[in-house]
Amino acid sequence: MTTLPQTDVVIIGGGWSGLLMAKELGSKTSMNITVLERGRHRKTAEYIEGMDELDYALRYRMMQDVAKETVTFRNTIKDKSLPVRQFGGFFPGDGLGGAGEHWNGQTPRFPADIFELLKATTERYGKKRLPENHSIQDWGITYNDLEPYYTKAEQLLGISGDSHPPFGGPRSAPYPTPPIKQTYFGKLFEDAARSLGYHPHPTPCANLSQTFRNPDGVIRPACQYCGFCERFGCMVGAKAQPTNTLMPVINKLKNVSIRTNTQVRQILTKDGKATGVSFVGAKGQEFFQPAALVILASWTLNNTRLLLMSRIGNHNTGRNLTHQVIGAGATLFFDKPLNRFMGSGSANITVSDFDADYFDHSNLDFIRGAYISSPSYGARPIANFGAVPPNIKSNWGSDWKKAAIEAYDRSSRIGCSGEHIAYKTNFMDLDPTYQDHLGDPLLRLTLDWNDNETKINNFITEKILGIGRAMGATHVVSNGPLKRYDVMSYKTTHVQGGTIMGASPETSVVNPNLQHWQVPNLYVLGASTFPQNASGNPTLTVLAQTLRTAAAIIGSKAAPSPNA
Repeated sequence: MTTLPQTDVVIIGGGWSGLLMAKELGSKTSMNITVLERGRHRKTAEYIEGMDELDYALRYRMMQDVAKETVTFRNTIKDKSLPVRQFGGFFPGDGLGGAGEHWNGQTPRFPADIFELLKATTERYGKKRLPENHSIQDWGITYNDLEPYYTKAEQLLGISGDSHPPFGGPRSAPYPTPPIKQTYFGKLFEDAARSLGYHPHPTPCANLSQTFRNPDGVIRPACQYCGFCERFGCMVGAKAQPTNTLMPVINKLKNVSIRTNTQVRQILTKDGKATGVSFVGAKGQEFFQPAALVILASWTLNNTRLLLMSRIGNHNTGRNLTHQVIGAGATLFFDKPLNRFMGSGSANITVSDFDADYFDHSNLDFIRGAYISSPSYGARPIANFGAVPPNIKSNWGSDWKKAAIEAYDRSSRIGCSGEHIAYKTNFMDLDPTYQDHLGDPLLRLTLDWNDNETKINNFITEKILGIGRAMGATHVVSNGPLKRYDVMSYKTTHVQGGTIMGASPETSVVNPNLQHWQVPNLYVLGASTFPQNASGNPTLTVLAQTLRTAAAIIGSKAAPSPNA
């Protein structure tokens, strides 16, 4: 193993959180920073020729290679775990920028009460309303602690949104850009929801509604509504991505270096402190990168796996595995065209009336909820072809083809995203049998839905069907009841937990500043620190937490200023 020169900070992972931390520390301190990214470099220019739906959306060009590294899965500890041979339920990103390159750009703030979920639920409904076998806990911070950093993250990305949303915590500043243009389908949804007494509002998004210059001086253009957002990099840079938002700043910093094609295998420790990391280079060489400060900033599952392989932590490592409840929904068929081929990754109208604890649960048999939305991402021709109304009984042949062609631009769907609270039965550990291409153990997921998620799904389904009928659809077809959790049907890439934060080492892995309880010069960033997930997408909260942690590090004696 080759030992490299000492660095002040080594950051594991070159996605949103890792590169944001590198930008913050690199521009505000004189520390030398090394970012280790196992994928390759990516630039906005290459996305201009990358709008190949088959290659990117169906063959997962930008995702982690499961032939080299995957996970194993089981529903319960009584089941046998087996390797996931093709990602379906979630898509880990690979390469500089990570999943932040192929995301849709939806950036809601979390409800204020999610950060004190145990306290808030118990005070309002009593302990008896908590689901059996739950592991809900408070985060150790409040919404007010995070709010200034939410605002800073929104300014960084140029978030487009309604500055007076009907739900959510207080705001210290409006969104920097107005909502993006609404689609025809979105307008139908909004009018129908409002007619039912709901409060629809534009989904906050990182797809710019107008040209924007952020506080770092980075200029990006407005969205072109081409529909190639999710699973694609933006060809014009309108969608905020690490490569077009953070890298223009990092490229000018002489104290930040990025090393790609590096697979970190272990965080090394001595006498209770991290000494650096070992990694494998592109040609299979083994290196040791010594560092005074180690920051773990890879994706949720990879964060957890690396801590477990490094034998760092306690009984809390791997706990509180959560996803998002994406079961309820409906397909709608109309007798008129919708022009749905035009869209954007965040061109949604959202109904939050049944999200979080915004409605009274006193007479309901579940806690928390979900938001309902009208996704208008842009219906690409391959993945979105084949829906036919229920009066078409065949699923092949000339009649089916004719109906599918006619329905292509006369059908769409209403979706939802629900909270997934944490349970003791949902967790991660190292698989005792299966290994990756380097001989390291795979991460094992033990995960299933519980009664609370099923009841949320049933409740929200009825609301969705009501909106669909109010929109004037000729057919409203429900997705049906929530089944057992599976890894084949796509939900979201928003998987949380494993290195959870909290106010005490008895119940968490990292403290409220995301500093490891047992290894003080180790920090962990990302959604792996969430004790449970809200209904909304986690990226904005990840960025806000990263900014808060960066401020804590910069404010410590360990971080000299650039002029020191």
